[in-house]
Amino acid sequence: MRVFASKVFSKFQRRERIRNEVLCDAAARAERGLIDASLGQGLIKQRVARPGQGRSAGYRTVIAYHVGARAVSIFGFAKSERDNVRPDELESLRELGASWLKGDDEAIDKAIADEALREVHCD
Repeated sequence: MRVFASKVFSKFQRRERIRNEVLCDAAARAERGLIDASLGQGLIKQRVARPGQGRSAGYRTVIAYHVGARAVSIFGFAKSERDNVRPDELESLRELGASWLKGDDEAIDKAIADEALREVHCD
């Protein structure tokens, strides 16, 4: 499975000092069926740890996810700052997620070249 971060999510990730390994772990947990919440239409919400802390007090990530194929982190927030994704945000995130999931390899490669998407290399 390939793991990616959108440009907007990458900014959030840098600001909050979230390591790539944490995103890889969230995708790996989803692959094992350990999904914190299904948001419908290919979106899932996964908890990720704050540096030096656990997942429960950490961040929430919204990931466009297709089993065995692709996981694209598209939105993140600190649990301490807000409870959840607002309904209007959710609709926009579903549309964005669908576009990342339906894109073929050529479209993904172009998005990477245009820096709209960044591949996260997991070992």
